[in-house]
Amino acid sequence: MVQENCGVVGMFSLGGHNVISLVIDALRTLQHRGQESWGLAIPGKPPLKRLGLVSAAASDFQSIVKKFTSHAAIGHVRYSTFGKSTLENAQPLKIKDLCIAHNGTIANVEELSTMVGGCTFTPHTMSDTLIAAQRLVMHMANEGDMTKALSILKREMIGSFCFTFLTDSGSVYAARDTRGFRPLILGHHRDTNTYIVVSESCALSALGAKIIRDVSPGELLKMNKDGIEFSQFSAEKSHAHCAFEYTYFAHPSSVIEGVNVYEARQRIGLLLAKKFPIKDADVVIPVPDSARPAAFAYSQELGLDYEEGLLKDRYRKKGSNRSFIEPYREDRLEINKGIIPIREVIKGKHVVVIDDSIVRGTSSASIVQILRAAGAKKISMIITYPPIRYPCYAGIDFPSQQELIAYQQAKGECSNTDIGTRVSNIIHADHVAYNDTSSLSSAIGISREDLCFSCSTGDYTPLGIKPIFRSRLQTKGEE
Repeated sequence: MVQENCGVVGMFSLGGHNVISLVIDALRTLQHRGQESWGLAIPGKPPLKRLGLVSAAASDFQSIVKKFTSHAAIGHVRYSTFGKSTLENAQPLKIKDLCIAHNGTIANVEELSTMVGGCTFTPHTMSDTLIAAQRLVMHMANEGDMTKALSILKREMIGSFCFTFLTDSGSVYAARDTRGFRPLILGHHRDTNTYIVVSESCALSALGAKIIRDVSPGELLKMNKDGIEFSQFSAEKSHAHCAFEYTYFAHPSSVIEGVNVYEARQRIGLLLAKKFPIKDADVVIPVPDSARPAAFAYSQELGLDYEEGLLKDRYRKKGSNRSFIEPYREDRLEINKGIIPIREVIKGKHVVVIDDSIVRGTSSASIVQILRAAGAKKISMIITYPPIRYPCYAGIDFPSQQELIAYQQAKGECSNTDIGTRVSNIIHADHVAYNDTSSLSSAIGISREDLCFSCSTGDYTPLGIKPIFRSRLQTKGEE
C-alpha cells in the first residue's frame, strides 16, 4: 500500500499567464517535503511525472514550460510513507477527468478500497491517493458538486489529507482535512494575477507571492476564470496540527497556523536550555540543518560557544538531501557519510549536540561515531522532539514500531529520562535527553490539545482509529 507525506501545489492565473514555470519553482522550494519523485498536471493532458529531484530535470525545464503551457495546473513532490519509489506511484494521478495530488495518509484505505473494487489492485500499485480519487469521482458523478462529494468522502475516510485537484474543464481545487494535520497555504502572485495554494508558505516567498492565509481545516477552495470560491465541506471544533512539522519537516522560513517555524525552533532551544542545562559543556553544535535555530538559542541562553562542528558535503550525490525522508537505509547511510566534522571545534571538548529527533537511531549513531573519531571528550545529545515510540498514520514515515529505537528501549511504561539513558547506550553517546510534549507545545505556541503527538504518546484519538501495528515489510507491500 502506497501512502504519502509530500508537497502539493495548485495554481490558477486569472491573467491568463502560463503558470508552469511558477509550479516548477514552487516544487523546487518544497523539495524538502519529498525527494523521491515529482510531477505536474494541466487540463486535458496526462500528467508529467519524473523520478528523483526536480532540479535533476533542469535541462528539460524550457521544453516542459512550452509543452505544458497552461494558466491552470497542480504539482506534487513525493515522499512515500508506504510503498515503493516507482514512477507508477508518482503524482499527480489522473482518474477520468480529474487529476489529484495528495499530502497525507488515509489510514483506512483497505476498507475504502472495497468500495471501489479493491480486488483489482496489487500491493505495489494500490495507493491511498488512488483509492480516494476513485471514490471521489464516484461521488462527483452522483452529486455533481465537489463540496458535497468531499463531505461524503470525508465521512468514509480516516486520516490526514491536503488535496489539490484539477479538472479537464480547467478548474483547480484545494482541500484540507478537518483536523488540519498537514499545512496548506493560500497566496496570490500579483504580477500574473495568480492564486496559489501550496503546502508551505516558503514556496510563496520564493515566488514573490503574498500570503493570504492558511486554508482552514475542512475547507474547499475552487479557482477558475470566475475567481476564487470558498466552501466548508466539514468542520471540527478541535484541531490536530502535526508537531513534527515545526521541529523537522517544514522549512524554517515557513509560517504555519500563524507561527513562524524558525522562531518556534528558537523557542524550543531556549526552553530546552532551561530544562536541560549542561553547564560543563564546551561547545554546542547542531546536526545540520533543521536543528540550527534550537542549537543557537540553547547556546545563547547558557552562555556557551556555538559552532558549526558538523557540515554536509553538498557536492556528494545525495549531500543536500534529508536523510530521514530517504526511503531506503542504504541511502540514509550515504547521506550521513557526507557529514564532515571540523576537528578543531570538537577535539578534546564536551560537545552538546542538538538534533531534531531520533527515529531509527541510524543517523544518531553515525553522528556520535563521527564526533568520537574527531576527538570529542564527551558527547551529550539533546533532542527537540519527544521519543517517537509509535507509528504515524497521518503522513510521516514511522510505519512500524520495531524500527523505532525509542520503542525498542521502552517496552511498557518508561519515562523520557529512562528512554534517553537506554538510547544513549545504544548509540554510544554519554547522555541523551528528550523534549516532552508540554514543553514542545509551549515553544510552538499552540495548545497541546490542538497538536498531534500520536507518534510519541500512542493516542490516536485525533485520527479516530485503533491501529493494527504491522512490520515495515508489510507496510511497504513487500510481505
